[in-house]
Amino acid sequence: MRVLFFAQLKDATGCDAIELAPAPRDGEQLWSTLLKKFPALAAQRATVRLARNWEYAAPEATFREEDEVALIPPVSGG
Repeated sequence: MRVLFFAQLKDATGCDAIELAPAPRDGEQLWSTLLKKFPALAAQRATVRLARNWEYAAPEATFREEDEVALIPPVSGG
């Protein structure tokens, strides 16, 4: 599974993407794995949405090895 980070999440992790193997099975497991690697993400968790393969993922979504998951921070228009 490839996990992508954008904006302040990229700053918090120090990278724009990582590979996770084996893939976490769901959002809770994904967050648990990411918070172990990048504790600074904890401050962002409440406002971040997950997208799987270019579509927003429901909280109960399950993941597969071949998925690309993006952590989408809040954005503002202008």
